[in-house]
Amino acid sequence: MSDITFRSIPDMLRKNAAAYAGRLALKYKKQGRYVTLTYAQYYQRALMVSRGLVKLGMHPGDRIAILSENRVGWVIADMGILAAGCITVPIYPTNTPEMVKYALNHSGARVVFISNTYQYAKLLKIKDEIPQVELVVSFERFLGEQALPLTTFYQLSEIDLPISPAELVSLEAGIDQVGLDDPLTIIYTSGTTGVPKGVVLTNANILHNVTTLLHSLKELAEENVMLSFLPLSHVLERTAGYYTTIASGAMMAFAESVEKVPENMLEVQPTVIVSVPRLFEKIYSGILENVHQMPTLRKEIFHWALKIGKEYVQRKYVRRESVGMLQLKYNLADRLVFGKVRDRFGGRLKFFCCGGAPLDKTINEFFWAMGLPILEGYGLTETSPAVSFNRFTALRFGSVGIPLEGTAFKVADDGELLIKGPQVMQSYYHNDEATAEAFEDGWFKTGDMGHIDDNGFIYITDRKKELIITAGGKNIAPQPIENELKLDKYISQVFVYGDRRPYLVALITPNLERLFDFARSKQIHHFALDDLVSSERVRALYEERINEANSRLPQYETIKRFVLLPVEFSIEGGELTPTLKLRRKVIQEKYKEKIEAMYSDGSN
Repeated sequence: MSDITFRSIPDMLRKNAAAYAGRLALKYKKQGRYVTLTYAQYYQRALMVSRGLVKLGMHPGDRIAILSENRVGWVIADMGILAAGCITVPIYPTNTPEMVKYALNHSGARVVFISNTYQYAKLLKIKDEIPQVELVVSFERFLGEQALPLTTFYQLSEIDLPISPAELVSLEAGIDQVGLDDPLTIIYTSGTTGVPKGVVLTNANILHNVTTLLHSLKELAEENVMLSFLPLSHVLERTAGYYTTIASGAMMAFAESVEKVPENMLEVQPTVIVSVPRLFEKIYSGILENVHQMPTLRKEIFHWALKIGKEYVQRKYVRRESVGMLQLKYNLADRLVFGKVRDRFGGRLKFFCCGGAPLDKTINEFFWAMGLPILEGYGLTETSPAVSFNRFTALRFGSVGIPLEGTAFKVADDGELLIKGPQVMQSYYHNDEATAEAFEDGWFKTGDMGHIDDNGFIYITDRKKELIITAGGKNIAPQPIENELKLDKYISQVFVYGDRRPYLVALITPNLERLFDFARSKQIHHFALDDLVSSERVRALYEERINEANSRLPQYETIKRFVLLPVEFSIEGGELTPTLKLRRKVIQEKYKEKIEAMYSDGSN
């Protein structure tokens, strides 16, 4: 990374396109083969988008939406929007037509960039209800007569694609006009607690995050390959992944889909991946399942290696001590076990960045022991997002690290974490009341409960609004209990409930692969999943597993009753946000009868 100071996000690309003109910036698959764009080519295409917007009559401050999965068109459109001084409004590709309509109308977006026929169908469904949208630009050709292909949009009235010298001067003059305090994006929150709010983040907000992350973590400032699959509409991927990668002159490679991430990791051989805890939960479960199938000797070697790995990490990274002769044991464990695991991730991975929800301490330690460090951090959409993170030089498992440079924390009287820093949002768009409510004497109210230890490490216990207050007056955070239960190999997802009730209950989705194996081994015949989860032997299995987890919890936090669900919580089903967090109110309402039954006499 160069020491150049960036004046804005589009200025960042302009300067790095000059500094690293021939270096690869973007990599993606097209018709089954990888294609790359250099920094100079990326910048040229972004300017073509900017030129098209200007020719359409867009002005600085106009809102332009992107409704698309992760792909190269997303980042080209985004930089073109910003270079024109406009504001990017990212919309989750999993959003329903109604949610898309809300974001477009509330933001007043005039142009929408879309990816494919699936997203185009959403717009067609609401086209009469979004009158301010003047143009739809598609990343794919021939979506429909009302969608202009991006390649055509590049040209508009021009005969040749390349930017002429005169146009370059004009377009770059537009970049010069973009200031640090100018809004860069309006991101609509995922709405776990109500109607989405449009978070206004400025160039200064995002650049503070980008530059402090790069300065605090030298490994991030090196020439890396970042594999992108977390939605770019999510601020974590956009800032810690996309913008930070471009700022450091590294390469951003696009996964074909979430399902193809394992395959793409082997192809791309990334050095950095940004993700949320759900990915690590699934990988952890998968590795342990493979170990479970191993012969006894290999299984014993694995567990020996894991023990050595954990001790090594504690000494070297947590306590910052000399590892001494332990290094030899670790090298052997690495050769026998860890290196083979890392090969599945492409063999070059330096670390993961993780945020979005709490990561279980056991899983985090497991990955570190394998030589796959997870740098867990904390933030919100309203904070661009990072406000703290663990690093190689300051690590505490179970914490979300220490504050970023220039960021201050304090704990309110009721235990809520409050933040001040240059990355805190400008406002909620067109919502002065919500903006005022979000601050207290200049401190941003996170809505998260937590504490700070004597070494400055921050610990999150739960969302303030998600705390369970039992009938007995106990305040209980559900997430740590859910994470404890999810460590079990037979459990995939958990929703814990008990607000103003005498005890806690849980809705559980099984790990279907493990459950089917169990059913086969016990010769449990079933026609459908409903039959399987209601089987007495299956219920007995889960009761045994839950009781085992209960033994590690205080009595008042134990699960007294549970229901096995035949389907997983999903984004499509409405139970998960696009970043895979539980929508508790939706789940509570959707499964109201099952929850109530667990509080009825005689129900199990």
